[in-house]
Amino acid sequence: MGAAGTNADEAAGERRQLMNVAYRLLGSLAESEDAVQEAYARWYALPRSRRDEIVSPGAWLTTVTGRICLDVLGSARARRERYVGAWLPDPLPTLAEWDNGPGADPADQLVLDESVTMAFLVVLESMTPAERVAFVLHDVFRYPFAEIAGILDRTPAACKQLAASARRRVRDARTPEPGSGQADAVRQVKEAWETKNIAALVDLLDPAAVMTADGGGMVGTVLRPVEGGARIAQYMVAVADKAPGLELVERSVNGAPGLVARRGGAVMTVASFEVTDGRVTRIWVVRNPEKLRPWGRGD
Repeated sequence: MGAAGTNADEAAGERRQLMNVAYRLLGSLAESEDAVQEAYARWYALPRSRRDEIVSPGAWLTTVTGRICLDVLGSARARRERYVGAWLPDPLPTLAEWDNGPGADPADQLVLDESVTMAFLVVLESMTPAERVAFVLHDVFRYPFAEIAGILDRTPAACKQLAASARRRVRDARTPEPGSGQADAVRQVKEAWETKNIAALVDLLDPAAVMTADGGGMVGTVLRPVEGGARIAQYMVAVADKAPGLELVERSVNGAPGLVARRGGAVMTVASFEVTDGRVTRIWVVRNPEKLRPWGRGD
């Protein structure tokens, strides 16, 4: 009985780790929660004698979660081809700002570090499902290739090659780590937007900057990326003109400095930034209401 109880306790204590793995693999809170729930359903569906034989419930659950996520990634590509406009990962608030209402269970599960910045997650989206699983599990969570091989149904050597290929994608993307310069740049963007100062915005944006927006077909937004600092600045000011009463506040988004737009206390938009050499090079704007549920009212 003692061993069985210990196994049950160990399995229950793995939820936080599994959510962190699943979110980095899928970029979607709802899909991550579903994947973890399915992994636990399979665990508890095992005969008790079989569960007692498993030396490491955490390793078993991670393997199963990884396989579920791999299947989800395979089908997600087809779904995202039908998605209206660009698809972006779900933006994450800090725990203190999370909407702790019903259904907000993942709030205390996710660790915000450089592996969940929007810039990093967007690079992960460019990988094949197998590359993403191999890279995230090995480079982020330090799982050995021998265990990853069981998830991908490939040899450890093949998994090592997949991770190396994914690593090259990350290196080629040259994603900078957020620093104090990002907070300063985001603050200046906020001030320029509030004063509708196009010249100041153009100066803050890299000439080759790109802005991508995700409305999911549920709210109005640009369906294709806006390219060029001048065009982005003009678009931002046009939005300010058409959105009286919209308030911009500085908030942490996926662990990095970002902006939240709200009206009447309700969060309407969450924006993430990539800053290189003091200038904004990428802006990711999430307006899909389903992806903003964790942000609550933003009060």
